[in-house]
Amino acid sequence: MSKRAVIAVDIQNDYFDQGRFPLIGMDQAAANARRVIEAARAGGDMVVHVRHEFTDPAMPFFNPGTEGVRIHDTVAPAEGEPVVTKNHVNAFRDTNLKETLDAAGVDEVVIVGAMSHMCIDAATRAASDLGYKTTVIHDACATRDLEFGGKTVPADQVHAAMMSGLAFGYADVVGTEDWVGRD
Repeated sequence: MSKRAVIAVDIQNDYFDQGRFPLIGMDQAAANARRVIEAARAGGDMVVHVRHEFTDPAMPFFNPGTEGVRIHDTVAPAEGEPVVTKNHVNAFRDTNLKETLDAAGVDEVVIVGAMSHMCIDAATRAASDLGYKTTVIHDACATRDLEFGGKTVPADQVHAAMMSGLAFGYADVVGTEDWVGRD
């Protein structure tokens, strides 16, 4: 029998409207992440929270000791749920995430959080490369507009491009309703 964990990546205060680096659609993504987490808890799955903390004080958000670095109340960790602090985009890099999952016998991960084009992408690819069966809940993730070559790429297009890339070779990409309603 498979052992599954939901990994909630960077659902932190700075990504919400009152934070230092708000994302488009973060409130809805967090609400969907909460539903996924609640379903995981009810089903006996492990829930792991990942929070980013920059080590460079010049970074404009996720600064140690600030309110913005805290995990948002919408998805607050329950007692006993592991919280992994990372300093890089990839949640597995220089953290104990893999050891935490392996110690619990996890072979399947479900990823929710932010930002679609950075930490969700990196965590998903790493999880898949490490051999975990990987699922991303696309509507429980958020991102922001990006700029490249003098052009603005709207957040919905950034998100769609990232999800289509992950679905092509790294993960099952499904919506909250489909995942919560599964057998």
